[in-house]
Amino acid sequence: MAITHISTGSWETLGPTASEIRRKVFIEEQSVPQDEEWDGLDPACQHFLAMLDQQPVGTARLLPDGHIGRVAVLANARGTGIGVLLMQAAIEAARYAGHSQVALSAQVHALAFYERLGFIAHGDEFLDAGIPHREMTLSLD
Repeated sequence: MAITHISTGSWETLGPTASEIRRKVFIEEQSVPQDEEWDGLDPACQHFLAMLDQQPVGTARLLPDGHIGRVAVLANARGTGIGVLLMQAAIEAARYAGHSQVALSAQVHALAFYERLGFIAHGDEFLDAGIPHREMTLSLD
């Protein structure tokens, strides 16, 4: 049976591993330009790292304003529940920090995933790094 663990920490502690996952998912798989992926916000964020059988397979970040972003799971770990565990960790961290809601910009192909977690889509579709997105929020009240 696969053993999963979610770590939380700073960019200083989790950044090297998280950045490798993000490079593979966003830059290599999705062709996001490097200058758009590395936005300079990481040092101010709380980071989450998912381990599956002691291998790093997923990451996410929580910005100080309650925005969740850079949710990435390696291809070989998709469909294992890692994304749900990452999101639950980020949502609980936001709740603990006193946020009344969390927000994210979801890639359109992932809307159903976030809706299953209780997120509601708002506004029109827009392009971010050439990929269609929609804004979503989840009330923590």
